[in-house]
Amino acid sequence: MESSSLTERHRFAEAERDALYKTVFNRRDVRGQFLPTTVPDEVLARVLYAAHHAPSVGFMQPWNFLVIRSQQKKQQVHQLFSKANKEAVELFDKDKQKTYKNLKLEGILESPINLCITCDRTRTGKPVLGRTHMKTMDLYSSVCAVQNLWLAARTEGLGVGWVSIMHEDELKATLGIPEHVVPIAYLCIGYVEHFKDKPELETKGWLPRMEISDLVNFEEWEGSAQSSDDQELLSTLAEMSDFPTGFPVR
Repeated sequence: MESSSLTERHRFAEAERDALYKTVFNRRDVRGQFLPTTVPDEVLARVLYAAHHAPSVGFMQPWNFLVIRSQQKKQQVHQLFSKANKEAVELFDKDKQKTYKNLKLEGILESPINLCITCDRTRTGKPVLGRTHMKTMDLYSSVCAVQNLWLAARTEGLGVGWVSIMHEDELKATLGIPEHVVPIAYLCIGYVEHFKDKPELETKGWLPRMEISDLVNFEEWEGSAQSSDDQELLSTLAEMSDFPTGFPVR
């Protein structure tokens, strides 16, 4: 079979492909637009299955999913956030502190579901295929589960917000997480009033989106374009700069 036929054979249909890109470019970190609407179990189950099918080093599947619905537990976690958030604001320059204080950085109490995704670093014993020399690959695997869940949730119309302003040891104690297990992501999940057109930190002037051409190197760190193929890729990236905006938020 010719290589061109093989590429066509494995390619998704255009509508399916565009649906994936639309999901990627419409994903947002949601903090303040949550609705109290209950998330049906079948919807939550689908996004959990998506997370569970993330790639993992040595197929160790190191993740667990701690589903939190009780307002009492959410209150406990929110107290951890409030404490850490007061500490965090003092770490920034004075010109940033005002902007920081005006940002809503969590939706712990408003979201119907809180979810903590963890990494059990001992799950399959030692050694782990693929982790023999890069010991952090299990952590990165769990991050892949977070991303899978986030994208699946977006297709379901669910907002997801990642809360990272907490002391890890205090979060572990509050949720009863064993010492050898690492909390990777504390997520707020629920239906929302709307999704913002752009990431909130971008629109609030915290930081701009970087140009992708400044982030692509060749052959080595900070390696500039050497070949005509390298130059053509950079030119194509420039020509397609509007590609992400071709999938407007809905």
